[in-house]
Amino acid sequence: MIVIGLTGGIATGKSTVTAALRDLGVTVIDADQVARQVVEPGEPALAELVAEYGPGILREDGRLDREKLGSLVFSDAAARQRLNDITHPHILRAMDRLRQAAAAAGEHVLALDVPLLFESGLEKTVDRVWVVIASAAQQLQRLMDRDGLGAEEARRRVEAQMPLERKIRGADAVIDNSGSVESTRTRVRFLLEALLDGMQAGPN
Repeated sequence: MIVIGLTGGIATGKSTVTAALRDLGVTVIDADQVARQVVEPGEPALAELVAEYGPGILREDGRLDREKLGSLVFSDAAARQRLNDITHPHILRAMDRLRQAAAAAGEHVLALDVPLLFESGLEKTVDRVWVVIASAAQQLQRLMDRDGLGAEEARRRVEAQMPLERKIRGADAVIDNSGSVESTRTRVRFLLEALLDGMQAGPN
């Protein structure tokens, strides 16, 4: 099984790429979805977060208020690092279980959609790294449209991440999502076909 590590900047359009991969029959493990699951009520990670940041990060129903937590950590690098230190081990264990299940099911290609692929060192655990990019102006506009943020808050969230240039340097393939959805899907299909052709050819 070949494992693709899919990453990129915030609001560069990774969801467009994952949708294309799924349409092509590739199983995608979404790290953000896993991250939401590990902080459900009753999960150890949620208890650890409350111990660190206080009960104010919870909604009335006991679930995590992601907006409140986000407002705390995006403006504080130390708090953001502590959040990662708490949640990442839980996320990695859950993703590893899903990865093992995909291998046991006989999957040929598996994609891991991980926004913090490089920051968490997971690029070392995958066979290929695909990085999704878009222009800085598109990132900001998409983020404002998607999350209802003002320009300054959107800019702060982009700047809080690893620069795209550094991710591109570690990529095996770059997917430019600045154009149309169809052009992005065509690029994904080309990359996947090349990967499958390489698997069939085997080692030289």
